Amino acid sequence: MLSPVFLAHGSPFTIFEQSEFTAFLNRFGKSVRPKAIVIFSAHFENPITTIAATDDIHEMEYDYYGFPPEYYQVQYPVRGSAIVASIVEARLRKHNIPVQRKYRGLDHGVFPIMRHAYPEADIPIVPVSVNAFLPARQQIAIGEALQGLEKDGILVIGSGFLTHNFNEFDRNIDAPPRAWAAEFTAWITEKVLARDIEALSNYETLAPHAKKAVPRAEHFVPLLIALGSGTPGHEARVLYDEPIKYGSMSNLSYQF
Repeated sequence: MLSPVFLAHGSPFTIFEQSEFTAFLNRFGKSVRPKAIVIFSAHFENPITTIAATDDIHEMEYDYYGFPPEYYQVQYPVRGSAIVASIVEARLRKHNIPVQRKYRGLDHGVFPIMRHAYPEADIPIVPVSVNAFLPARQQIAIGEALQGLEKDGILVIGSGFLTHNFNEFDRNIDAPPRAWAAEFTAWITEKVLARDIEALSNYETLAPHAKKAVPRAEHFVPLLIALGSGTPGHEARVLYDEPIKYGSMSNLSYQF
């Protein structure tokens, strides 16, 4: 099925990692084979929804610091698709969502997970920006404008994290989960599986510990966009789950 998905994107370490999470990504890529991918990355931000349109091989954006040299040499030579970019732009404009085209390469919300899911780099990718400051309901509306793209063989991916608070990050991967992180992710999962758009539109006030789990929303809004792009009536499900790591980080991923 090409139903939209929200994927945790891991850290830059995911690039060379061999783990349960990367094994999941590999299985996902083998089972889901779209004609093209539209991906909303937490690391591509712009006040106006921006489509990185190209037919060429994408440039690389090494948007991280302090890693060994090989992390700045990795390549993922996948092409874009101007045709798919035009489809996305037309749908957004039809729903009166401000949109522009401005090229930007693949960031670490994209190429680390795509290298594991689609190592042959044979599926065109169209990156689209997020705006962390739009209300949650408007984030969902961006996704709703793209409903039905799977009928054209296009997979919509939101790439981010449910929780993203570096002040609560423990360097020990096996640190006990913070209670607030467990409670927040459980609440989100409950509402996602119920497709409770009203509750998720108001997660900032309704979800337990929302301000601690999502101090800035850039990593969370790809979830809302992917959720909105799912066809109404389709069953939402958990794609991947594992115990919370580093005290507060979750690789929870969903399909809509």
